[in-house]
Amino acid sequence: MGDRPAGGGRDAYRDPMLDRRLHLHLATWLGQWPAGPGLHVVGSWRRAHPAWDRRLRPAVAVAAPGSAVLSVSPEHVAAVRALAADGPTPRLWSALPGAVGHPGLPLREGVFRWCTAPHPLPDVGEWVDPTDPGFPSWLHLFDREVLVVRDADGHYLAGVGVKRHDRYGHELAVGTMPGARGRGLARRLVAQAARRVLDEGAVPTYLHDPDNTASARVAAAAGFPDRGWRSHIVHPD
Repeated sequence: MGDRPAGGGRDAYRDPMLDRRLHLHLATWLGQWPAGPGLHVVGSWRRAHPAWDRRLRPAVAVAAPGSAVLSVSPEHVAAVRALAADGPTPRLWSALPGAVGHPGLPLREGVFRWCTAPHPLPDVGEWVDPTDPGFPSWLHLFDREVLVVRDADGHYLAGVGVKRHDRYGHELAVGTMPGARGRGLARRLVAQAARRVLDEGAVPTYLHDPDNTASARVAAAAGFPDRGWRSHIVHPD
């Protein structure tokens, strides 16, 4: 967990306070962290309560190289541990939604990134209320300010929402309108939002589909390196 962030500069991740933020975020969000070698199934009350968007996340796993924590509701721990006896196999992942009582929900794999030294890209957006009818519907899920950039006529071009999983870890989500892509707006917004999250005392995280190369490029350009960590989350579309 002491990798050097991509892009050079000061190795801020070795700052004990930032190291503690990531540790506390994962321990709070999952119910246990760190983990020893292998896969550890743990119970957490958070899996039975609505998350930042008022919807459930009945199973959440974060895997570092060599170890992983899979968090489920306490009543499902025994069943999921039986499924996980052979480790993080395809059988486990395919059966996980049903094992946690939500067979209709998809399981989504992601690249799990975090940042402690955002790249020094210039600010491009403004923090505004998310209820503006001109914003895309996904931004309306957020109940606090979102970071957006608009054109000269006030039309939405790109935005970032902050998923406040707990007081220590805030995940960034970014979207850009098709006609505004290729201008570097997303990476600048993500770096700008990451600086605010750090200023607020949390660690910024960023998850994306492993096949989403565009999102991977945005993350890396903003200062979120791929350290080989992965996530598996059962959650609604």
